[in-house]
Amino acid sequence: MTEKERMLAGKLYKASDPELEADHLRKWELIRLINAEPDRQKLPGLFRELLGALGEDSWIEPPFHCDYGPHIHIGKHFYANCDCIFLDVCDITIGDDVFIAPRVCIFTATHPIDAGVRNAELEFGRPVKIGSSVWIGGNTVVNPGVTIGDDVVIGSGSVVTKDIPSHVIAAGNPCRVLRPIREDDRLYWEAQAAQYGRDRQG
Repeated sequence: MTEKERMLAGKLYKASDPELEADHLRKWELIRLINAEPDRQKLPGLFRELLGALGEDSWIEPPFHCDYGPHIHIGKHFYANCDCIFLDVCDITIGDDVFIAPRVCIFTATHPIDAGVRNAELEFGRPVKIGSSVWIGGNTVVNPGVTIGDDVVIGSGSVVTKDIPSHVIAAGNPCRVLRPIREDDRLYWEAQAAQYGRDRQG
């Protein structure tokens, strides 16, 4: 296996491999263009060149940073606010209708616990999966290997170290489930939305 193949398979690898360094250089050039681009209409095209997939009606606010780019797969109607960091040494897969607040970090990259192996510059990764209809609060860290289900709210400042099931509110360090999202939550917010519609009509 090549170092890149080992990386994507979650095996120990060395990032100093020439193929991976070339991928890094491609990333840095695109990130430089994205984070300095004054014409916002050009940003979706640049992000689609950088990422593995970016669905329709999706937007990422610069500045943005990642390790490689092509291992990030994002669905439709996605929004990420500024200063997000996605370390994609393994796949990051994100569903539809996901909202991400500023300074959210999604990490697939990690290092061996043993100092001798770590100091030999060997590292590895674990993929991250985020479902659809998820809202992740600001300054949250999603750690390697985590899966977040559908219809989830993650409170700001959380450190997500374990899987989070669907249809819950979770928060904390380490992040834990606080309660399910209930029918009364839906009814309350639908009433608020209806009131908004009436207010807009005058």
